[in-house]
Amino acid sequence: MSLLSNGIFISFVGYLLMMVIIGACCCNKNSSLQQYLLGGRGLGSWVTAISAQASDMSGWMLMGLPGAIYLGGMLDAWVAIGLTAGTLLNWIFIAPRLRVYTEKTSALTLPSFFARRFSDPSGLLRAVSSIIILIFFTIYAGSGLVAAGTLFNQMFGINYKLSVLIGMAAVLIYTVLGGYLAVCFTDLIQGMLMVIAVIVVPAVAIQHIGWDSVVAAGASKNLSLLPNADNSITVMAIISCAVWGLGYFGQPHILSRFMSVKDVKTLPKSITIAMTWVIVSLAGVVLISFAGMAAVPGLAGKESETVFIKLIMQFFNPYIGGIMLAAIMAAIMSTIDSQLLVSTSALTEDFYRRIVRRQASTTESVMMSRIFVVLITIFATIIALFPNDTIFGIVKFAWGGFGAAFGPVVIMALYSKKTTWISALAGMIAGTIVMLVWYFLGLNKYMYEILPGFAANFIVIFIVNAIIQQKDDELKATFDTVKSESKMI
Repeated sequence: MSLLSNGIFISFVGYLLMMVIIGACCCNKNSSLQQYLLGGRGLGSWVTAISAQASDMSGWMLMGLPGAIYLGGMLDAWVAIGLTAGTLLNWIFIAPRLRVYTEKTSALTLPSFFARRFSDPSGLLRAVSSIIILIFFTIYAGSGLVAAGTLFNQMFGINYKLSVLIGMAAVLIYTVLGGYLAVCFTDLIQGMLMVIAVIVVPAVAIQHIGWDSVVAAGASKNLSLLPNADNSITVMAIISCAVWGLGYFGQPHILSRFMSVKDVKTLPKSITIAMTWVIVSLAGVVLISFAGMAAVPGLAGKESETVFIKLIMQFFNPYIGGIMLAAIMAAIMSTIDSQLLVSTSALTEDFYRRIVRRQASTTESVMMSRIFVVLITIFATIIALFPNDTIFGIVKFAWGGFGAAFGPVVIMALYSKKTTWISALAGMIAGTIVMLVWYFLGLNKYMYEILPGFAANFIVIFIVNAIIQQKDDELKATFDTVKSESKMI
């Protein structure tokens, strides 16, 4: 192994060991299923904010999005703008009510919240939402393992498939050991490492190559954010990128952070921390893309998603470079661990304890959660071993699926007193079907599939609400209580 590889290896392995140690330290703190799945609803502002954003911005932020902007110019920067707006709206309008409502309904997962919020007697709302979570999170987690495989392959020249297995093992160990607390505390560390990396890497790269070179390289791309005469950027294209922000309202791994915060009064501080993190991180990603155009020109296709890695390898000494490369693994792990835990939460709370073993003890439930983590990871690994799309493309599909299926249902659950379980179920199914049909017909080349799915979900809910009225006075009373108790100030 070369000096370069030795330095990177030492720094990188040191980081991975630290994550596993944190998982082991949290192992004995899972005294209940609520503790394992939601950390006992006692997380503070910093952990809530950074872990929410770190679990949101996975490997696609440091690999997929820089690659997209590297190839396409500023059009894909509208994705960052849409995500920033979506993040803010999610924290302001969803976080406080969801935190209060899930405690009122004693819900530990999104499917259980839907079932209890709408008093679904059929169990269909819980079952359908659990299936959607399992399908899209398995795909989503697969994208993270694709990123991990690409990272190890680029760093050490390890075979891609072996690289995927190494990344899978690292995530699996500390997620199985520590549960939600391990995920959140490692996400805090990983989130800080990520934001440092997106500031330091482009700054060092630009210092070496010069700002004029960056501008000159960018001039070969379309630097405008607005529609132009040659139609390289159109209004439809801008909307298709910006509507990524709609996805936030339906992402279970982000919404679970809102459910676990200590209380509503801590949210204003969390919002400030989260928005600062997001703005700095996404601005850094844009700079990484343009620095890469100048420093490592000529990358094409999937190779463009390695631009961040190539900047680090070119401009940093091995030991510092290893730490910067660990930021990519941090982004990957901080999302996969959350996705695994949310998926297993759905399996344990909404399937195993409801259908298989209603009388399961806490010890048994936690054990089953860990078994489900392993099973889902295996399926995600199979997807990653045989990828047929870019990291960005895989994430885009899964993100759109959650946004179309859950986004409008979450909003109506929190802000509509008259929505019934039938309306919620019909909207969820309609949004998912429209999103999938739009995607598989290839219409996503004109408009991102999240928008038609999201719209269909809302339209169906409103139509069914007009036909079937909510008559449960207890549900209406709980809604009014949540509304009054969820004020942040």
